[in-house]
This record gives sequence, C-alpha cells and structure tokens, in this order.
Amino acid sequence: MLNGMYTDRERCVRAVQSKDARFDGWFFTAVLTTGIYCRPSCPVVAPKPENMVFHASAAACQQAGFRACKRCRPDTSPGSPEWNRRADLVARAMRLIADGVVDREGVPGLAGRLGYSTRQVERQLLAELGAGPLALARAQRAQTARLLVESTQLSMADVAFAAGFASVRTFNDTVREVFALSPTQLRARVPKRNDTTAAALRTLPVPPPALLPHTPTPRTPPPGTTETPGAPIVTPAPATLHLRLPFRAPLNPDNLFGHLAATAVPGVEEWRDGAYRRTLRLPYGHGIVGLAPRPDHIACRLTLSDLRDLTVAISRCRRMLDLDADPVAVDDQLRTDPLLAPLVDKAPGRRVPRTVDEAEFAVRAVLGQQVSTAAARTHAARLVTAHGDPVDDPEGGLTHLFPTPEALAGVDPGSLAMPGSRRTTFTSLVEQLADGRMRLGVECDWEETRARLLALPGFGPWTVDVIAMRALGDPDAFLPTDLGVRRAAQQLGLPSTPAALTARAAGWRPWRAYAVQYLWATDSHPINFLPA
Repeated sequence: MLNGMYTDRERCVRAVQSKDARFDGWFFTAVLTTGIYCRPSCPVVAPKPENMVFHASAAACQQAGFRACKRCRPDTSPGSPEWNRRADLVARAMRLIADGVVDREGVPGLAGRLGYSTRQVERQLLAELGAGPLALARAQRAQTARLLVESTQLSMADVAFAAGFASVRTFNDTVREVFALSPTQLRARVPKRNDTTAAALRTLPVPPPALLPHTPTPRTPPPGTTETPGAPIVTPAPATLHLRLPFRAPLNPDNLFGHLAATAVPGVEEWRDGAYRRTLRLPYGHGIVGLAPRPDHIACRLTLSDLRDLTVAISRCRRMLDLDADPVAVDDQLRTDPLLAPLVDKAPGRRVPRTVDEAEFAVRAVLGQQVSTAAARTHAARLVTAHGDPVDDPEGGLTHLFPTPEALAGVDPGSLAMPGSRRTTFTSLVEQLADGRMRLGVECDWEETRARLLALPGFGPWTVDVIAMRALGDPDAFLPTDLGVRRAAQQLGLPSTPAALTARAAGWRPWRAYAVQYLWATDSHPINFLPA
C-alpha cells in the first residue's frame, strides 16, 4: 500500500526522476530552490534530490509557502486513492471536504458529521496531511477559482463567490499566493483561439434548466467569515461548463458506462449522443451533467443553476465514475489469483460504477430486489414522475430530479406495485432517511452503516453489500450470493457456493468490489458493454 508514501523519500525521488504519472495525487514535490511545488510527472528537468521536499497534499505545500507549478498544474491532479480506499477519520473527512462541507458548514459542521470534536479532526488531518480542514478547503477553492477564471468569461466577482470565497479581496489574495499570478493574469495566459471548435470548448453562460417552480437560494457565506450586514449578496450567473476530468490509466469504460446506461431511470438518466447524462440535486440548486469517455480524460458538460455548486458537482461525478482509483494497484492484486488474471489482462482498468446520491441509490436497490433491471427501472420511473422535482432539459430527455427521502416518505404504500414485504422495506428505509435516523453519505462508517441497514426489515446481505459497494464506496464490498457472480465463478473454476467463494476471495482484498466487476463482465448482460 502507498499510505504515507510521501514519508518514503527514496521512493518519492525515484517517482519524480522517472516522471511516473501513476503517483500524481499521491504526493507533491516542493522545490526549495524555486519555491514551487509540482506533481511527480512534471515535464521539467527534475530538481536535485537535496532540493526536494515531499508533502501529502497541495494544501500542505501552500501552507509551507510554495506556489503551484505553471507547467504541470499540480492542483489538477487526480485525487489520492487513499480517501476512497479507507474508512477512517481522515479519509471520511477528506471525502466531506471534497463535497464542500467546510465551505457550507464550517469546521464545526465537518466535525459534527464525523462525530468528533473540531480539535480531534484538526489534529489528525495535520498529522497525516500537514494541513488542517480550513487549509484543505482553501486549496480546493483556489483550484475551482482557477478553473472558472481560465474556462469562463464570468466577472471576477462572480468567480470569487462561485468558488466559495467570502469576498473578492480574499479571492484575489489567495490566487496571487497560490499561483503567483493575479486572476486577470491567469485569464490572460489562456491561449486565444478564434476557430469554432475552440469556441465550443469554452464555457458559455446560458440559461439553466430551471426547476419548476424555481425558488432562488440566498447565498450563505462560509462559516467563520464576516460580511457587512445589509451588503448586497452576489449570486453568480448560471452557466454551462465544458471540463476534462482526469483519471489514472488504464480506464476501461465498458462496464462503467454500460452499467449506468443499462440501469438508467427514465427522466433522471439517459444515454444520448455517446454520453451518459443525468440530473443532479445539489446544495444550492440543481444541474444536468453529460459524461463521455475519452482516451485520456472524461469529457464533462455541466449545466448548473448556481455556480457555487461547481466543486460539489465535480466531486460527485468523479466519485460516481471512480476516477480517483488506482487501477494498477487493484489489477496487480487481482492478478495474483491465476483464475482471475486472464480477465484482468483482457480488459484492465475496470472501475466500480457508483452514484451521485447515496440515498437515491439505496432506494433504487430496494426497488431492484428480486426483479429484472427493466422492472426496477419501471418502478423508479413511476416514483420519479409522481414525486420528483421537474426540470427543463432543452438538449435531451431529462425531466426530473430523483425524489428526496422526505417526498418518498409521504408515498402511499398501497400505490406501490410490489409485494407487501417489499413495501414495508421501502417505507422503513425512506422514513429513516427522511427523519435522519439513517444517514448515507461519504462520511459514513462502512461497518456501522452496514449494521444499521441489516437491522431494517427486508435488508439481507446482498442489498446491504451492493449499497456498500456502489453508494458508500467500500472497495472491498463483496457479493458472494449474487447470481451473476456465482455463475461467473463456476465458469472460471472458482468455488461457486457463497461460503467457499468468500474464503477464496480473501486473497483479493481489499479490492473485492473490483473483482465483482471482472466477474460480472463474463456475462453478456448490457451492463457490461458501452452503449452504441
């Protein structure tokens, strides 16, 4: 494992000298003689080893007084796979920070969600990452600001508030400190191109898909900041953005996009023109995203009703597509089993298709119990039409946001076309999600949440583990009772009974969720193929 890799100086030096892109995001190299920090794969000539200092995060580099390299742009590296592999306090905190919790609720809100004191959270983040939650959130705001400055024509005031800064002055100071350039200078560095293709790749402010009815959300300044009472609140204009989401190669898009497309809920999700599209319910508003696989990135077209949701939307899309995974580490471990190795060698880089909304996925998992994929989609589509919030999608066929647990808690169980026992399972889940007794999110402790789910009526190991795999993000979740997994195991000569297969799968840990993807891929089900 690469946990704490930045403390292994010799290994870090070798990675920098070989310009190994696999380590981008694992650690950052600060150069004492230039005062800049880089990703390991920076294309410039590697500095002398005695001039290198290694940090676990961009925030720690910034706190130490280093500026981001203008060549390799280390702030745009894929996130560390550690935060998606682990379920400890630091990993859960990092997932929440990426989801914008510090900007919306402050450090006390972050600590409250984790169940620790603010002092404990700050101490552990500082010990492992060299930066506290405020510094980590600040680094994320700086990255978002740079993205908006370079890819849109928004005014700098709109950029500042969209990125989460409490004032334009703080935005200007942070950008200068982190990038050694003013926001205006950052924008001036973007190449000017007049061809129509380049223009299409720029961010074009357009009218957003509107909620009907639409209620504007007043801007809430980040906790811990001060603003003049009565001062006008600046809400950034809605916009459509064209982004490139990086990932660690290899990435096999077949089962990733195939699964999302084959199980898409009509009105909420669709496959159109080579892209997976869906609606997003976000803290300040809503959005529509289109995601298409490319050889070296995921093309992302993101329309937001409120640009303050940009960081959260990107984080959730990356999480859904498992883009921060380390496929080399996963595949190397799975190849140690001689019966799995041929599957890995045939199509390396499979990812676990996840979700942008944990509660939504849990509801859909219940709807899919013991029915076909088509039947599950039909059940979900009926709920969406009856209880989802309408949206307008001029570019496609999306019509609604998936219903909230609060909306579903008011559903008449008699209106559900399913057996009585499953109605009880459904109502028990949505009631606990609605009143807060059950919380499903990136901050969840995986084992504790499993126990809570198993205590609900109608929840067995398969339902709990598929939620753990695709909603909670546990990379070691395993489905030994799944029919597709057992069928594939039998074909490969693996044990096919749940107990024996679980024992054999001990050698695949901690990546059993990825083993499930390789086993499923032996079948001809549409989830395993990129749609035409």
